Amino acid sequence: MSKREQAITLAFTGASGAPYGLRLLECLLQSGLQVHLMVSSAARVVLAEEEGMKLPAAPQACAEALSQRYGAKPGQLQVYGKEQWFSPVASGSGAPRRMVICPCSTSTLASVATGMSNTLIERAADVVLKERGQLVLVPRETPYNAIHLEHMLKLTQLGSTILPASPGFYHRPQSIEDLVDFIVARILDHLNIEHRLMTRWGYGPSNKTEDTQG
Repeated sequence: MSKREQAITLAFTGASGAPYGLRLLECLLQSGLQVHLMVSSAARVVLAEEEGMKLPAAPQACAEALSQRYGAKPGQLQVYGKEQWFSPVASGSGAPRRMVICPCSTSTLASVATGMSNTLIERAADVVLKERGQLVLVPRETPYNAIHLEHMLKLTQLGSTILPASPGFYHRPQSIEDLVDFIVARILDHLNIEHRLMTRWGYGPSNKTEDTQG
């Protein structure tokens, strides 16, 4: 397996849903992948509000703080600034073929759908699209207006996966963490990364083999 296949790009943007992004980061690091992370300015505000986490603005200091928090190996987590154009994720010759934006704000959704590359996050997503890689976007907004839905349809038609942060309840969640894990599990499924975050449909204790219609 090549280094690019062992790596993934992850971006946090300014939608509500910081716990989803942090849990996903934790799981990706635990899986042994190298993670190329970008955190937008708005995401930093959300992280402080929802998680009480004040990440350092400097990319290296941010990487060190998150690596310590999640037990990453040396060099396993790389963090890039808003305009760090010489980072691997900015070019098709160096970027991982998989990228997740979690949570994904509707502003970022619009920028990616219209081919904008004003920030490194937008450019990284554009690179994955043009290289025919795997792009997963996790919007967290309600309700969606027609503009949001049009952008989602366009990105879906381009091969992206729109995976809204809409947790299910068939696994009988007992905590907020269970709801977070539901979404993170679905993201990992689409990335083909093994996990044990939740019981799958049809495999839980409530599954019955007898004919319920009889």
